[in-house]
Amino acid sequence: MYFVFVETNIFFLLFFPIKNHEKFYLYLNNNKNKIKKKMSEETIKQISENEIEINNNLILYKNKVLGKGGFGEIFLGEYILNHYPLAIKVESTKTNPHLEKEYEIMNLIKNNNCFPYPYKFIKTEEKNYLIMELLGQSLDSLFTSFKKQFSIPLICSLAFQMTKNLENLHLKGIIHRDIKLGNFLIGTGNKKHKIFLIDFGLAKKYVDENNKHIKNKEKKGLTGTARFVSLFTHKGFEQSRRDDIESLSYNLIYLAKRNLPWIGIRAKNKKEKHKKIYLKKLKVTPEIICKGLPEEFEILLKYSRELKFEEEPDYSSIQMMFKNLLESFGDDLDKKFFWEEELNQI
Repeated sequence: MYFVFVETNIFFLLFFPIKNHEKFYLYLNNNKNKIKKKMSEETIKQISENEIEINNNLILYKNKVLGKGGFGEIFLGEYILNHYPLAIKVESTKTNPHLEKEYEIMNLIKNNNCFPYPYKFIKTEEKNYLIMELLGQSLDSLFTSFKKQFSIPLICSLAFQMTKNLENLHLKGIIHRDIKLGNFLIGTGNKKHKIFLIDFGLAKKYVDENNKHIKNKEKKGLTGTARFVSLFTHKGFEQSRRDDIESLSYNLIYLAKRNLPWIGIRAKNKKEKHKKIYLKKLKVTPEIICKGLPEEFEILLKYSRELKFEEEPDYSSIQMMFKNLLESFGDDLDKKFFWEEELNQI
């Protein structure tokens, strides 16, 4: 899925001081009687042109859109009693709703500093609302801000954290299936140096109730963002952990080269475009895709394409490879993340 974070609205995220969710829940517990009285039933009320009151205790700001896509929008919101800032994802109940499933996924992976914290799912007759932790800008937005010029050391730092995000997600038995820069966000305040993986509308379990890996299937439709999906996804195979890793490699190469050979391909329709992208990916070798880059990028791409369907990726080796590359530039991961210094220039 599908959300593009809007650069012009970023200041709304940073306007409110962020507290961590543990303090938030401590506040809720200390005020539970007052809150319980206010939350006796699900109520949605328009209180002004740009403000919607939810359950008498949340405000959604319609004019402060944080992101939008094919299935809905994300708005800035806040908790009325203490003005705690929130992100509120909204979808219509009439067109293939995803938010309840996304909320279930997020609850499986919460209490982890790699993902936004889910506070509540609210279902009404016309709309669904997912209330979650508010984060900062997306890497896609930041990349645009830097005029698509990220240094190799910065990309190494990002690769280290993004790989950790995927490892923590996969450890919970879940694959993402839409790895792209727009789905990685920085934190705010004292979490500004951290990268968070978001948007689990297309995520799914890759293990069953007995913790056994799902079977590989064929003739599956393309799920994800075509420019970043794996070759196996293009071929119609069931996705697994290897596909998230291959998608990650394309994102890192894109950051380093500011382009991919199949970006900009024109076609009459989406189906034809997907086919042309697949054929280009198939034709262009990893050596050509990664030409001019440190060998680590090519190694990751080749490795991801060689993984077996049920094979667990070697996350530690991937992280170590980019850590060593970072150190070859005279930087290390023990001090402030290198990219944080560059972000402070914005």
